[in-house]
Amino acid sequence: MAENNSKTRRTILKVAGAVGATAFLAGCADDNGNGEENGNGDEPAPDENGDENGNDEPDDENGEAIEPDTVIELDAQTAGWVGIEPEEIADEENPTLTLEDGAEYEIGWEEGDGSTHNIELVDEDDEVVDDYETDEADEGGDDQFIEFEATDDIAEYVCRPHEGTMRGTIEIVEAENGEADEDAEDEENGEEENGEEDNGNGDEENGNGNDNDNGDEENGNDDN
Repeated sequence: MAENNSKTRRTILKVAGAVGATAFLAGCADDNGNGEENGNGDEPAPDENGDENGNDEPDDENGEAIEPDTVIELDAQTAGWVGIEPEEIADEENPTLTLEDGAEYEIGWEEGDGSTHNIELVDEDDEVVDDYETDEADEGGDDQFIEFEATDDIAEYVCRPHEGTMRGTIEIVEAENGEADEDAEDEENGEEENGEEDNGNGDEENGNGNDNDNGDEENGNDDN
């Protein structure tokens, strides 16, 4: 009987030891596994291709104004105007023209597809601005060019016979050096004002000098 009890106790101890070893191994697995503490959890690694590494949307580099006094030449195609010159509008269909406010330009067409075309500069109501338009013709040339001053009234350029397809936007912007010119004028005006004030002070000082001369005369009278 005592021998059976001894075997039973040994069996229980073996089972308990096996359970303890299993628990120990499981704990080690948790520490060294794929838990959150070791970086393999739910939180993703930072995106190295984010905004800080230059993957933002590119800046618009097409907003610079065309140089004043530029001749803007277009190819008159019924499907749409095609830019020829200047280089920044070359091969673009119905290119947007960004112009400096108050600057002089020339626009027109010499090449075409043989259809009848003209060119007009119109406002937001599609009305011609300051008679800036040419007669309709099937050939381009000097009479299909317009010299004009860029103003806010001008919104688009259009071929009237094909107004549904041959139409482009004109954007008017302030000259980049406009503020610099105003500052220079203000400085010049300030210098002129300072010069006038200096001359006035000089006159007053000269007047004081005359008073000193009168003082000498008075002293002379006292001596007599």
